[in-house]
Amino acid sequence: MLHAVLFDLDGTLLDTAADFTAVLNSMLAEHNRPLQNYDAVRRRVSDGARAVVSLGFEQAEGSDGFADLLNEFLDRYLAQLSISTTLFPGMDEVLTHIESLGLKWGIVTNKPSRYTEPLLKAMQLSARCATAICPDHVTNRKPHPEPIYLACKEIDCLPANTIYVGDHKRDIDAGRNANMRTVACRYGYILENDSADNWGATYIVDTAVDLIPLINKLQQS
Repeated sequence: MLHAVLFDLDGTLLDTAADFTAVLNSMLAEHNRPLQNYDAVRRRVSDGARAVVSLGFEQAEGSDGFADLLNEFLDRYLAQLSISTTLFPGMDEVLTHIESLGLKWGIVTNKPSRYTEPLLKAMQLSARCATAICPDHVTNRKPHPEPIYLACKEIDCLPANTIYVGDHKRDIDAGRNANMRTVACRYGYILENDSADNWGATYIVDTAVDLIPLINKLQQS
């Protein structure tokens, strides 16, 4: 029986790549550097702001000046984190369907709460979301199962009665480490040389709306 659905945030629930691209390119323009293609940024978003800054400025984390660039990027992103961000196509229908079944849904993300909480508020999801676990809420971030265990505790649901939906191998590993059924999203932010088919997920979906028949099936079993 399915009682709850947990989602990764960037690349699974929300399409945040456009705002990441806009922030990066505004910085690159001011530094007289070539702008980055949206698709190139999109493929790096699931690895976080460090990966995006590294892509644009061709610098490795820890190199001279990287920390300053990262802090500038994060400050700019916080100021405009919801301008172009949207739910993935069909995701609002998915959330509404979950709620109509009387199930809970929540978020387990590696995005710090400093950005996650205002983003959810801006997207009018805060009141609908039963829990939102960020790395600063736990000692160990994904793929460690600790964030998922905390989310399940907050929504009073066993991992066995919950599924975790994500667009990165790290998400699937986290769910598997928590002995939870997992769903890999082919529509998410996946690197060119990677594939959702390789992560060992329990299920794979091509689009967000494909989650609806899967949820129906699991809820009835």
